[in-house]
Amino acid sequence: MSSLIIEKNSAHVWLIKKESIIKHIKYFNKLLSEDEKLKVSKFKFKKDKTTSIIARGSLRVLLSKYLNYPATDFSFSYGVYGKPLLLDNQSIKFNISHSGEIIVIAFCNLYDIGVDIEYVEKGFNVLDIVNNYFSNAEIQALHNLPESEHIEAFYRGWTRKEAFIKAKAKGLSFPLASFSVSIDSDKTTDLYETIWDKKEKELWDIIPFKTATHYKAALAVQAKINSIKYFELNSENILM
Repeated sequence: MSSLIIEKNSAHVWLIKKESIIKHIKYFNKLLSEDEKLKVSKFKFKKDKTTSIIARGSLRVLLSKYLNYPATDFSFSYGVYGKPLLLDNQSIKFNISHSGEIIVIAFCNLYDIGVDIEYVEKGFNVLDIVNNYFSNAEIQALHNLPESEHIEAFYRGWTRKEAFIKAKAKGLSFPLASFSVSIDSDKTTDLYETIWDKKEKELWDIIPFKTATHYKAALAVQAKINSIKYFELNSENILM
């Protein structure tokens, strides 16, 4: 893999399937700092340790391709709600999400970015959740859809809202009902309302994207994005 370049007003999204890359876990673990290894050790379950090692190691591998530094050379700081930032280089922004067997890492230059992926589970009452976390406009949009579409619409909305608050580095302390996103399509989305500042909605792009069957995912960037490139990190390109 040659050096990677993110063009102006563009974003890159990387898909990582754990089953296809787990054989490199020892390599990933060697890349981690002592602080990262300590964080990994605090997970109770092996599957969570594995996910953390792969996600952190993959981030280092990809940053090395964008910035042309060894993967072990990066140091990170963490915001109040845990969002990682490069300690000595703010020219590239990134965010990580994982669910089920998939990890996604998104990158762009300069602009705040957030990404979220969720495995679509069924068998729960959507309305119990949306009434607590969604805006009135989103709740009404959900009611306008057939009940058979409620689960899919919920995950569309949830991933878009999560990506947005992750980009803003606010965590779930940020009132999810204070802004509205579209929930009725996998193809397009909008940030309809930001009640704290009516103009802020004009500054963001929120973009859904496909990863795998039974997953929903979305990207949020504080800029108008002209293009998104999608990649997969796998055994063929991880060491290139």
